[in-house]
Amino acid sequence: MTYCEQPLVFQCNSCWLYGMLSVPLQPSSRGILIVVGGPQYRVGSHRQFTLLARSLAVRNIATMRFDYRGMGDSDGEIHSFENINTDLKIAIDQFFINVPLLKEVVIWGLCDAASAALFYAHRDPRVTGLVLVNPWVRTEVGAARAYLKHYYASRLLKWEFWKRIVMGNFNLADSFNSLSRSVIKILMKKNQTTNEIVQRNACNLAPLPDRMLKGLKLFTGRIYIITSGDDLTAQEFLDLISKADDWKQVLRTKQVEYAHLRDANHTFSTRHWRDQLAVWTAEWSQSW
Repeated sequence: MTYCEQPLVFQCNSCWLYGMLSVPLQPSSRGILIVVGGPQYRVGSHRQFTLLARSLAVRNIATMRFDYRGMGDSDGEIHSFENINTDLKIAIDQFFINVPLLKEVVIWGLCDAASAALFYAHRDPRVTGLVLVNPWVRTEVGAARAYLKHYYASRLLKWEFWKRIVMGNFNLADSFNSLSRSVIKILMKKNQTTNEIVQRNACNLAPLPDRMLKGLKLFTGRIYIITSGDDLTAQEFLDLISKADDWKQVLRTKQVEYAHLRDANHTFSTRHWRDQLAVWTAEWSQSW
């Protein structure tokens, strides 16, 4: 074996956190911290994070994955992904202590862990890169639009959909109600008054994409965005960055690369998808 694994136990505000290091015999100076998206723990769906860490370690990339407070084996109350900055800082501290050859770190995050990475990265000069996988930018309107565009529209082109209707195995009323709710959300957004926007901002309730954009603006490192073709979370994000002028403007000023795996689902659940994700991550992190 060209790497070794070492369990970690460390404290964060009086809570014990548990993690795992995968360290090659000759690690490079740039490591990768794998942040879990909730509700998951450091192994990941279908052992996704374990397999990713080992695949990267084989390529001489030291990795660390851990459960932040309230997740997996770690102590404490469950924290929202928007409130784990302290967990991330202490985890990176431990990463550097246990792998002395490290000089910098890339944060790798799937779903809301990608969002958490954007909130934190600009605060820590040790973080020089981000791998954002199917980032979570969820709003009611964004989700409704993605559902209409990428779910309902695609179903109309599938024979299986029409076959279910012909065979009487399709609940038309439920589908119509779901479609109606999505349309209503979009229409309500268009009719939102300026006063409503002001009230929301006064309560510090800026939409999640706006708060993520702020973190993106402040981060000066490199960014790798990986998306899945068969995932509404990814589609909502891709719709956002293709249509929102503020996102397009900021992304043009950053060192951003993109990759898209057309048939993959949200968690890259097949071996082929997982392997491709690992290869892309390794190649990108070693390219600069």
